[in-house]
Amino acid sequence: MDEQLFFKRLNNLCTSKDIFYFLSSLEVMSDTMAAGALQRISEVEVDDSGLKNPALLENEVFRALCFQFEFESPNLSNTGLLNALQALIKLRIDPQSTLMTSLLSESEERLGRGQLTAENLCSLGESLLELEGPSCATLEQIVNHMQERDIERWSHREIAMVYKILPVTAREGKQCQNLLNRLNSVTLHTVSQLSPNFTSAILNSLVVLRQTGAVLLVTALCKHSVKHVPYFTDHELVNVLEAFLYFGQKLQIFTEALERHVPGSILTMHPQTVSKVMHYCCKKMILSKPIFDAVAEGFISNADRLTTDQIAAYIIPFGILNYLPPSASSLFRKLEAVLHARLRHFQPHTLLNLLHSCVLIQRYPINFLPKIFSPYFLQKLQAQPPGLNRAVMAQLTQLFLTVTLECPFYEGPKLLSRYQVKACPTPQSSPDVYLFKKVKTGLLYLLKKGIYFASEVSTPYFYVVDIEIKLDEEGFVLPAAQLEEVHRRIALCVDGQNRFCAHSHNLLGEEAIKQRHLQLLGYEVVQIPFFEIESLQNPRKMADYLHKKIFPSTYGLSN
Repeated sequence: MDEQLFFKRLNNLCTSKDIFYFLSSLEVMSDTMAAGALQRISEVEVDDSGLKNPALLENEVFRALCFQFEFESPNLSNTGLLNALQALIKLRIDPQSTLMTSLLSESEERLGRGQLTAENLCSLGESLLELEGPSCATLEQIVNHMQERDIERWSHREIAMVYKILPVTAREGKQCQNLLNRLNSVTLHTVSQLSPNFTSAILNSLVVLRQTGAVLLVTALCKHSVKHVPYFTDHELVNVLEAFLYFGQKLQIFTEALERHVPGSILTMHPQTVSKVMHYCCKKMILSKPIFDAVAEGFISNADRLTTDQIAAYIIPFGILNYLPPSASSLFRKLEAVLHARLRHFQPHTLLNLLHSCVLIQRYPINFLPKIFSPYFLQKLQAQPPGLNRAVMAQLTQLFLTVTLECPFYEGPKLLSRYQVKACPTPQSSPDVYLFKKVKTGLLYLLKKGIYFASEVSTPYFYVVDIEIKLDEEGFVLPAAQLEEVHRRIALCVDGQNRFCAHSHNLLGEEAIKQRHLQLLGYEVVQIPFFEIESLQNPRKMADYLHKKIFPSTYGLSN
């Protein structure tokens, strides 16, 4: 049969059964046709989870194809040899089998004799990268052969393949920065033409190779990736998200592309990809309601199939970014059911992080706190990195404070005092220096003397108050140092942008729970958010603003 007609008919077949029936009707095939048949079988029978039907490897037509390649390898064309090798690797044929060792050996011999074209080199390189523990020497040979041609004439496939090879050679201590610099420069001019696969592969290699100096290339690739978001495979999208995180990239248009893509794909997207999307949003402080609402629905539908780490990855960002989706009641009912069924399977720190995130948004895991506060669980926390460091003890303390203040009906075990901390500053807990100075200047203008307010006051209850003002029974302001006759305490929360979700007026979970708890501890909490005071340019305007916020009726000073 004519090769062109053969491939046209082959590519219309969608099951291995149909392919085998078609092949058995042919009296003779060229090696490129046979290799094409193997490739088509691998396309229809292999998905992300592996080989769909292992029984096909025992099919007599398949075995006959393999026999031909194993014993005729020296007589095969380069295309037939290398296409067959790629297909058999994809079909998970044992790399140690005589079939695979025969094809690999023949490929490496031809590489050594310089008989492979640029296209062949790409095929061989991609095949070796698919195998675990590829031969660094062979990959180096491929790169060396490719460098014999002008790098500026390389195809996109060749560029992407070399980017994939370089992390392998770098792991073995081979220096490749000079080649990388040239490659980065050439790639910069071709970014707009790169496919989703090549874009993701190059970004992944730049992360592995720590190319933080390739700012222009990274920025161009990240911008280019926006249009590919709907077309990335799960694995490719994970690579791109990791690159955005590693290189500190943050593009609103990328977030918008995710918002268009994720809700419609949530039920077919791999849970690990969803976890990475949520991790990205959490790290970038991006509260994307379309994404979070879709993930909540996805969790309700698929929670029973998730690993414990995936469960945590889905849920924790809701607490950190202080957001309850419309389906919150169903979401947390499902979470509680999953926890009851699988509590013992969670790693200690994963469980603590998960339950702590719940209390940030006023979802109280009362049924599970006796386990958290038990000496046995605390010992397990201590034994597993990072152990009981201050951040972990701060989470435990805040959980205990939450049940004490918000769940007075809780009668389970308490957290022993030796596991409690008095305070644990976080990047969000420290006030914005510029806003803090602006507010203090306004207070000084308003109250005339600095003795009438105190800054960064430690309370006996874990939290630090940005600015505290004390009032007597008649509403007069008292000196901050005075301890007697204090009738009211006002806590000013100077909330800079670092305490809010990105491009949002939504407080982060840590700040929301702090202000809630300060109120329950008897403070009158007055929030001073950045977006209300940014435009106030002089102390008088600031003082007028503070007057209305703190003393809406009147104010006075004690004698």
